[in-house]
Amino acid sequence: MATLESPAAVALMEAPAAAGHRPAVEVAHLRKTYGTLVAVDDVSFTVAEGEIFGILGPNGAGKTTAIECAIGLRRPDAGTIRLLGLDPHADPHQVHEIVGVQLQSGALPAKLRVGEILEEYRSFYRDPADVDELLDVLGLAAKRGDYYRSLSGGQRQRLSIALALIGRPRIAVLDEMTTGLDPQARRDTWELIEQIRDRGVTIVLVTHFMEEAERLCDYVAIIDHGQLVAAGTPGQLTGTVGQLRFRAEPGLDIESLLAALPPASLAKESPAGHYVIEVHGAVDPLLLAAVTAWCAERGVLANSLRIESRTLEDVFLELTGKELRS
Repeated sequence: MATLESPAAVALMEAPAAAGHRPAVEVAHLRKTYGTLVAVDDVSFTVAEGEIFGILGPNGAGKTTAIECAIGLRRPDAGTIRLLGLDPHADPHQVHEIVGVQLQSGALPAKLRVGEILEEYRSFYRDPADVDELLDVLGLAAKRGDYYRSLSGGQRQRLSIALALIGRPRIAVLDEMTTGLDPQARRDTWELIEQIRDRGVTIVLVTHFMEEAERLCDYVAIIDHGQLVAAGTPGQLTGTVGQLRFRAEPGLDIESLLAALPPASLAKESPAGHYVIEVHGAVDPLLLAAVTAWCAERGVLANSLRIESRTLEDVFLELTGKELRS
């Protein structure tokens, strides 16, 4: 994979000049139904130019439907959508020039070669990226002559990202972009996305991987059951809550433990034998000492004791009552 500061990478990721400071994406009161199923219910959000905006939620939450409506692949039942001021249904050709899309699932002809696929997609744009440069940046240069059917799952994902970037878009929509990638390939992709954003491209990232959202996103919206349940920066959503976690025998006297802790502490057991103590702000060393002393006085062995910050997954669990990765 080429260095992300190489001339090839810089040329590839240089977005066309932005016109003003209007929002890149505006979605207002979006609704989409399929018969009696309400897939998206009165969802509104705004994406600023040049930011990475994350749409989070479990499988089936409605996030992909919302994005497919936003880019014009589906027609909503109600609501308004603007992409840099353009209506995706009234102005489809103009939207095509400024938006690149990597969908969650897709298939390409098995007997087409990687280079052939990219050259064909390149022909759809007036000012496309160079195919060789794109393959180099995404680590696919050695696969240029390979058939699509011979690619691994991770290589197919990288090819789908390449297709989203071939038109040098001002808005890139990436739906579950790192699904199927190994940990190193995932982190390489994250670095690439950050570099693309730094060149002025607005990224709309649909994901259910919390580590990915916390690493990349400037702003996030959480969707569940087709509704927007929370929105804000990762810091705003997680707040300034510190956590002390440990494992011990189930059924500890939580009230007694709380009495031994500094004021404004919250202790809970979830699930059985896993204890979480929350405080506002950073975890003070005195809290760690108080928990350790309380356990020692009662002959309780506290295992896997660690200090953490509240995560986006914790927030989602609190809001919806279920795991985000379900």
